[in-house]
Amino acid sequence: MIVRDRPSGWQLFLVVRGSVLKQIRWVLLGNIAVAIAVTWSHGALFHYKVTLTAIPFTLIGLPLAIFLGFRNTAAYDRYWEARKLWGELLLRSRCLARQCLTLIDDPAAAALPVQLPKPAPELADLADLRVRMIYRAIAFCQALKHQLRATPDAAGEVQALLLPQEWQALLDGRANRPAALMMTMGADLTACRKQGRIDSVLTAAIDQTLSAMTGAAAACERIKSSPLPFSYTLLLHRTAYMYCFLLPFGLVDSIGLMTPFVVGIVAYTFFGLDALGDEIEEPFGLVPNDLPLDAICRTIEIDLRQALGETDVPPLLLPVDYCLM
Repeated sequence: MIVRDRPSGWQLFLVVRGSVLKQIRWVLLGNIAVAIAVTWSHGALFHYKVTLTAIPFTLIGLPLAIFLGFRNTAAYDRYWEARKLWGELLLRSRCLARQCLTLIDDPAAAALPVQLPKPAPELADLADLRVRMIYRAIAFCQALKHQLRATPDAAGEVQALLLPQEWQALLDGRANRPAALMMTMGADLTACRKQGRIDSVLTAAIDQTLSAMTGAAAACERIKSSPLPFSYTLLLHRTAYMYCFLLPFGLVDSIGLMTPFVVGIVAYTFFGLDALGDEIEEPFGLVPNDLPLDAICRTIEIDLRQALGETDVPPLLLPVDYCLM
């Protein structure tokens, strides 16, 4: 996500970082080159004069702009819904940490049926079931991020938060790791109820929080797996290209040497809208205009570990070259 102050004055024309210009620069330069060639040849193509006026482009340009706007609105709706869902995950994660620490009794670190390794110095005592649930909530968000981005847990962001046997269970054929982690959370909650550490009413309250986190994850998966119809995007993409590359033939007889300049402005607008719609249609990627899932997950980790009383927490992620990932 691009994070920077809004430029003003001449900065509007000089800012490149954070602009869509990088994605469209080659096709834009190609379009301007065609406009220059058409202007130099006075609209002749292989010694044949292409007779076009501005009327067809006026008739096509307005509907094209409207439909590009509709597509970008639909793409932004997906982007904004995804951002709200991750805001919901942040809220529910904080609620889960509070509920685990205040509603579940602490009978001196419930014993596990397996031998625990010594926890890392920066981690809390994982022998406490409540702590394991909070750390598993962090791992849930990290695993969801990797699932949506189709990236491996190369840096061990999920593995470092789980018991060895839990991580191994995720590796053993569990394609949907967030769902598997949530099933383990439910099993631990059931164990607390059977041990008498929490009553049924409070169990239902925590289960509602877990269900809300699962619902947010499922909605993110829906956005990921249901892009805008390809035929609709392809039609607009082709029409925008044909419009911009034929536009010089319709303008050269009326505006002459100003044709490349006008074509460049129109092409920048149409190609830019097309490229921007492609970017925000898939909000979970790694391009600059996508959601900063790394930063959101880091915020969740900091909040939940501080709720456990930890002081040695990782720092917030800050924008690098105005880009927050």
